[in-house]
Amino acid sequence: MLNYRFIGKVLGHILLALSVFMFVCALVAYLCEEDDVQAHLISAVTCLIIGGISSWVWRSKTVDVGRREGFVIVTFVWIIMSLFGSLPYILSGTIPGFTNAFFETISGFTTTGASVVTDIEALPHGILLWRSITHLIGGMGIVVLAVAILPYFGFGGMSLYNAEAAGITNDKLHPRVKHTAKLLWRIYVVLILLETGFLVLGGMPVFDAFCHSFATIASGGFSTKNDSIAGYSPYIQYVIIVFMLFAGTNFTLFYFVWKGKLKKVFENQEFRVYLTVIAIVTAIVTVTLVFLDHHNGEESLRKALFQVVSLVTSTGFATADYTAWHPYLTYLMFLLLFSGACAGSTSGGIKIMRHSILFRNTLLEFKRMVHPHAVIPLRIQEKTIAAETVYKVLAFVMLYMTIFSIGTFALTFFGMDMDSAMGAAATTMGGIGPGIGTVGPVNNFFAVPQAAKWVLSLLMLLGRLELFTVLILFSPGFWKNN
Repeated sequence: MLNYRFIGKVLGHILLALSVFMFVCALVAYLCEEDDVQAHLISAVTCLIIGGISSWVWRSKTVDVGRREGFVIVTFVWIIMSLFGSLPYILSGTIPGFTNAFFETISGFTTTGASVVTDIEALPHGILLWRSITHLIGGMGIVVLAVAILPYFGFGGMSLYNAEAAGITNDKLHPRVKHTAKLLWRIYVVLILLETGFLVLGGMPVFDAFCHSFATIASGGFSTKNDSIAGYSPYIQYVIIVFMLFAGTNFTLFYFVWKGKLKKVFENQEFRVYLTVIAIVTAIVTVTLVFLDHHNGEESLRKALFQVVSLVTSTGFATADYTAWHPYLTYLMFLLLFSGACAGSTSGGIKIMRHSILFRNTLLEFKRMVHPHAVIPLRIQEKTIAAETVYKVLAFVMLYMTIFSIGTFALTFFGMDMDSAMGAAATTMGGIGPGIGTVGPVNNFFAVPQAAKWVLSLLMLLGRLELFTVLILFSPGFWKNN
């Protein structure tokens, strides 16, 4: 039987943590003498009261939590955080309507970066900071944050970590999950501080630098400017490119760098494939822009590299409208919406590792057809990949494409054209932000029909939690008592 008391207590503590960030936004709004102070304060107090009551009423002495509780908590954390996280937008009136406010919030927490705001630069500083903080929290995962904090309240969270980090590889840097989560957050914070420093050196205001760093390292995409990164200097664009690459890298590799084990970094096959894919696609785009569209060489390289890295890492920043490039480049950019970066990173999408396993397994099928009685295992980095893992990858990709197809159908049913529906479904599932059609990099999601926004919100949740974590709740067997 599910431990509902424990679930209620965890959700209460999550709301308490959320109230702290809202108080910070209220302070910034007060210092900037803007009129959204009250909205942040009311939101913070609401989360504080409800979180406190929930924590007390549902208090439990349970030391740990089972896998079923883990899946329930993870899914409902994202939903409840998005519901309460909508309050600052609604109370301040900066985003009209509950649907739009919820869409903006879940887009932030899932680090999708799809926005309904038509004039970002008109938003007060407190709201801009709140948008970026949703990326900050969602980047490493709300539940990973909880795993680092909750042990201090007397209970652990191994099942929560496993449910939230539901990728192929779950490399732990420390045998105790609490220490793993804390170490990941240290790496996360260090990268944010480093990027902020480099952006400030390039002339970006400190406030904007922090907001863009939150979005970059979280692979988010919310900017403080209407034209995203396009109006900034080449130096700043290159800095963001580098840190987007970092954000798409398995965080375990940063630990190896810190320990001086550089050989492990360069031997990592997924990391090499990740860089190779980016290099090849960037070269194709650059050559096309130079010779077919007659663009400047350095500018073409910079725009190509920025857009490719932004899409592969699911960050979603933009410096150019790739839908206005040569048609086959637009199609190439669309394919990148299904890419994803490394497992163990903050990026979304299918991930390089899954693509590698599928590709290698497909090639091995030819050998198995020629030698039907031979045992030919799948190996990556000299390690045999279990058949069970291959089946899981196949199931994931099949389910991913099925949901993409259903989502596209639903969006067209609610009034979107085919190109825009495909782009919107792909970009929200991949946690990227801009797509193609009317939701391309120079547009946003404000004009998307209301019903379609709820479909996209569900796709963002499914994509961020890697499908199975959410969909397992709809399995009748999940709710049966053992």
